[in-house]
Amino acid sequence: MLPEPAAPGGQPDRLDRAAVAAGYHRNCNDLEACLASATPEWLRRRSAGTRWSNEELLYHMVFGYMVVLALLPMVRVFGRLPLPVNRGFARLLNSGTAPFDVVNYWGSKAGARVFNHRRMAAKLRRVTSALERRLASEAPEDLGRSMSFPERWDPFFRLTMSLADIYAYPIEHFDFHAGQLSPDAPASRKFSPRPAPGK
Repeated sequence: MLPEPAAPGGQPDRLDRAAVAAGYHRNCNDLEACLASATPEWLRRRSAGTRWSNEELLYHMVFGYMVVLALLPMVRVFGRLPLPVNRGFARLLNSGTAPFDVVNYWGSKAGARVFNHRRMAAKLRRVTSALERRLASEAPEDLGRSMSFPERWDPFFRLTMSLADIYAYPIEHFDFHAGQLSPDAPASRKFSPRPAPGK
């Protein structure tokens, strides 16, 4: 079971930690299987749902996990601030959606040159291991701490998100983009079927 809606004021938020950890492991295994069978031609081919190549999109999927490491301390800080401050910050970020989209696009193109198909799987293993360790040590009341988010920045951002939501976010992000990989090569079929919501 993934998180229920964010609980305001740091109230306990129920989260199936084992399910989240299993999602991390599944994404790692799927990425490794994909890269093991991917040809150079497929990696360079444009993805089916974005302007990125398949390799760039794979990096973007890994980057979704990397972002969480930065979001966790942000939620801890803003979760203690007054609600008007939270909402004002989220509105400010939403007003910068257009430049964010540009940075997001070019950042993934550039990032794929550093964490390319030879390095991205190991990077994902390191990041998910760090997230899993942190999740295991979280107190229930901390998982319920929430803040306002710029929901225009990402399809999986909501107006309010708790720490529990943030731990589960990269699985949804990864699974969604896996469906946008070019379907015309065996590598794109190395991803597990996306589980039904709440399973």
